[in-house]
Amino acid sequence: MTMGPVSYTVIAFPGNKFNGNIVPEIGKLVANDVVRILDLVFVMKDEKGDTVSLEFDQMDELAAFGDIEGEVGGLVNAEDLDHVAANLPENNSALVIVWEDLWARPLAEALRGSGGVLVDSARIPADLVEAAFEELAQALKS
Repeated sequence: MTMGPVSYTVIAFPGNKFNGNIVPEIGKLVANDVVRILDLVFVMKDEKGDTVSLEFDQMDELAAFGDIEGEVGGLVNAEDLDHVAANLPENNSALVIVWEDLWARPLAEALRGSGGVLVDSARIPADLVEAAFEELAQALKS
């Protein structure tokens, strides 16, 4: 079986105000075969700068992740969590998700079948894309 691209996503929650409202949306992505969860870890940093890493079954607000099909565990290591924690301001938390992009699996199969090699891939922040489109729209009006 060919695997689609695997990526990680870090979602920060300022003020440690994670309420679980994103869980149903992530669940929809999984249910609709858009992504497959490979690992999921939550990192919290308190106001003193002390950090703790939690699995979905160690915090009530994360419990709903247990209902989402996935293969949670083992890919995010201590070094990864230290990196995330180092970049978190005090009194913030972050959800770290590693997932396979199932939507891209056919493209990955075609790429490999044609002898192609993916050299680079990155996500462009939405605010940069929106600003570029706004500049383009302004330039077209001129």
